[in-house]
Amino acid sequence: MSRSAPRAILLGLFLSAVARGEEIPLHGFAQVNYAMRVAADLPAGWPARERDFLLGDERFQLEYAHASATGGFSTRLDLFHDAVDGAARLDLREAYLDLSAGKLDLRAGRQILTWGTGDLVFINDVFPKDWVALLSGAPLEYLKLGVDALNLNLHPGPFAFQAVLIPFFAPDHTPTPDRLVFFNPFPPGTPAETREPVPKRANLESAFRLYSTYRGYDLAFYAYRGFFRAPGARFDPAAGKATFFYPKLGVYGASLQGALLKGLLALEGGFYDSRDDRNGRDPSIENPHLRFLAGYQRAFGADFTLGLQYYGERLRHYDAYRQTLPPGFPIRDQTRSYLTLRLTQFLKYQTLRLSLFAFYSPTEEDYYAIPEVRYNFSDELWGAIGGNLLGGKRDTSFFGQFDKNDNVYLTLRYGF
Repeated sequence: MSRSAPRAILLGLFLSAVARGEEIPLHGFAQVNYAMRVAADLPAGWPARERDFLLGDERFQLEYAHASATGGFSTRLDLFHDAVDGAARLDLREAYLDLSAGKLDLRAGRQILTWGTGDLVFINDVFPKDWVALLSGAPLEYLKLGVDALNLNLHPGPFAFQAVLIPFFAPDHTPTPDRLVFFNPFPPGTPAETREPVPKRANLESAFRLYSTYRGYDLAFYAYRGFFRAPGARFDPAAGKATFFYPKLGVYGASLQGALLKGLLALEGGFYDSRDDRNGRDPSIENPHLRFLAGYQRAFGADFTLGLQYYGERLRHYDAYRQTLPPGFPIRDQTRSYLTLRLTQFLKYQTLRLSLFAFYSPTEEDYYAIPEVRYNFSDELWGAIGGNLLGGKRDTSFFGQFDKNDNVYLTLRYGF
């Protein structure tokens, strides 16, 4: 979308409201968000501009929404300046129309979708995410990216049904070497090209959810047909070039969530069907695998909450994976597991929040911790100081490869 398109959308909404003599229901915030790298031993030749700072974000968001009995619309637009690369950009976070007719609801346009029960762990949530924002200290809401879709919800009785059709593929924003340091199996300076699924009928993504409540528990079944949102990679030794591409994917799963022992239990699982490599013989495509999650959260009083999760992945065709793994690539275990911990403590009449979220993998022997202190100066103004701390036994493991990107971040936001 061109930079002028979001401005035209907002201007049209503004003039429409003025013409009808309405009060313009604009909301939003102004925000600064800086993240400074604390690791000192960066690779030789790393660009000086990105050596000390991962994030230099100055942002202004506007949100406009209108609702009625038969539908409505909403749009959220961010104007921001990235002080690290010196560029100013517009980001249309959401822009959709809602239509309602009895037990049928339709939402069309750019929207942020969230499925599943995991806390920073995603199984049946197959929608795009910004992992660079998470690792760089941006507010958690910027982990999720908008997707252009048709979102149909049907509520005929005890069960509800949701269907999401995505005509335009949107990948995850994954780490790139221009901002983050991580393991790269290709020779330094290798040229690369990226091939995304083109928008045609054969590449239409579809996601379905059937859900209900049974004896106080939320139960859901999921199905998805589309593409991996993180790319696979092939290297051509003759041409000395790497190609990144997005293999076909199917995901089929279920989740359950409800009260247990004065807390909240969450169970979720999903099978990842690598439709382009079901026998696991192509080393550039992730093998078919099973993902599973068990979580428990409990509040102790009004001001302290504890959350625990166990998450695992188990590869199919592990022998084929080992036999076809190219030289120089790290070998992963057939079962990879993670434990997560979330602690949240409110103080000073809940104006001060102390929090910690941490991953630890007993199989990978690596970790990722996000400590944060947030204070509400008023109803409109809050600030937060936190960090992203990563490491592990090996610099090729999932979190260990990001060890040189440890950072501390500062966020200040004024909302209106």
